[in-house]
Amino acid sequence: MVARTRLGRFFQGLTLHIVAALIIGYFAFQGYHGNYGLLAQRQFEQEVADLTLERDTLRTARAQWEHRVGLLRSDRLDPDLLDELARRDLGFVKPNDLVLLNPSR
Repeated sequence: MVARTRLGRFFQGLTLHIVAALIIGYFAFQGYHGNYGLLAQRQFEQEVADLTLERDTLRTARAQWEHRVGLLRSDRLDPDLLDELARRDLGFVKPNDLVLLNPSR
């Protein structure tokens, strides 16, 4: 009967250690692979870097467009730019303009 009690205590302590190791292992796994783990943090940082680059590109494009639109405002209209844009978009030339055609490749 004494052997059975010692054996029961041994298995009880072993079970406690195994359960504790499994719980620690679960949290360690989730800390690395989970939704908020180390791998997810790296992906978030990469996404932030990509979006920052895209934002900077869009800001540059917007600044260029704002500059071009600013040149077309009535208080500071650039007639040369207006003439150039109208000719390009409508396909018109003046009678004394020299037109060079590029052959299509």
